[in-house]
Amino acid sequence: MSLQSTGYQQGTRVRVTQQTPLRDRTWSEVVEGEVMRCRQAKTGSWFAHAKDDQLWLDRLELRLADGELAVLNLDQYSVVEVLGDPQG
Repeated sequence: MSLQSTGYQQGTRVRVTQQTPLRDRTWSEVVEGEVMRCRQAKTGSWFAHAKDDQLWLDRLELRLADGELAVLNLDQYSVVEVLGDPQG
């Protein structure tokens, strides 16, 4: 998924379900919040032939209902549902 193509705008309320497949089960976590920023950000990991020879991850930064800020690394197991539009 490319965040540039998602159109998540600051203020959009979303529910993100992330799953981690394990040997005999799947671990799931659900987070809801308001989009503060979405972007691709590089990690400290090296990856040949990528931009700046770094590994880049899709990141979604949310403000949760209690004010906590959460930074989520999105992958192929992440599902983002739009709950509310900032325009109304």
